[in-house]
Amino acid sequence: MKSKKKQMNNRAQKTAKQPAGRSKAITAVLVILFISVIAYFLIPQDSEKWIVNNEGILSYPENRGKVDVTVIKTESGSNYTLETISFPSKDYTVEGLLRLPSSGKKVPAVVLLPGATVNKEGTQGLAQILSGMGYASLGIEQRNRGGVDFQYDFTLFKDGKEPIEHKMVFDALRAVDVLKQDVRIDPERIAVVGESNGGRFAIIATAIDTDIKGVIGISTSGYDTEAQIADVRDETARRFYRSIDPETYLKFIPPRKFVMMHSVNDSIIALEYAENTFKKAMEPKMFYKVETGGHGFSDGMRVQFENELRLMLG
Repeated sequence: MKSKKKQMNNRAQKTAKQPAGRSKAITAVLVILFISVIAYFLIPQDSEKWIVNNEGILSYPENRGKVDVTVIKTESGSNYTLETISFPSKDYTVEGLLRLPSSGKKVPAVVLLPGATVNKEGTQGLAQILSGMGYASLGIEQRNRGGVDFQYDFTLFKDGKEPIEHKMVFDALRAVDVLKQDVRIDPERIAVVGESNGGRFAIIATAIDTDIKGVIGISTSGYDTEAQIADVRDETARRFYRSIDPETYLKFIPPRKFVMMHSVNDSIIALEYAENTFKKAMEPKMFYKVETGGHGFSDGMRVQFENELRLMLG
């Protein structure tokens, strides 16, 4: 009899435990569902979506969401910290050098886009100047080291796929996002500087993201696409070539300032090409023609470079 009562008690205890177990399981599922719903609304949908409209203007969402940044290495100098970082951008992992001047407050910052064949280390000459001004900088390793293949990109575009040149613009925008979310950076004082091909991406990125305070293009120019496609009847081709030409985007820069710097000795991008692009830009704008150096930044640009950035960023 005792044995029977014991079995009955055990059965009763198990029966009592089952609803409690099911209740916990249901609660767990509801919590997961709740978190999923919240995440859906907090994380921007289609944050990497790209559009080229009928006029050939490329656009990306304004809210591109948080960037997952990995710090690979940190070096410390007497008055700065240099972090080697990486972050995802579509199908590419961007590596960059984030240089931060020693400061007890949030500092302005500049994204540095090097020219074709130049790696992220090649941005550090300008980065040192910026650090001395009290500005942070992020120089990135561009896809294909900044090189472009127009025919390949056009083939992608015709097939409805995103061209590499468009992705390089997005990489620049994600670099801006990295700076915006860094607690050491003043998110309202960010500019973009680009040399050569990097200058082209800098201009387009600045046009797309109106939070960027201004752009400086060094040894760069547009492609004068409107003149080049005058006899082209293929509307897809017209849209594509407009979408990669910084001149298409010049009207979207104001009221931010557009600055160009160019050497008369530049043998890669002739001075006349840069001057032609500058003529198409709207105020406020400034063009600096220097006698020093060749292609890229030179000492003859330094004073104007620093002055223009102070006007942009304070």
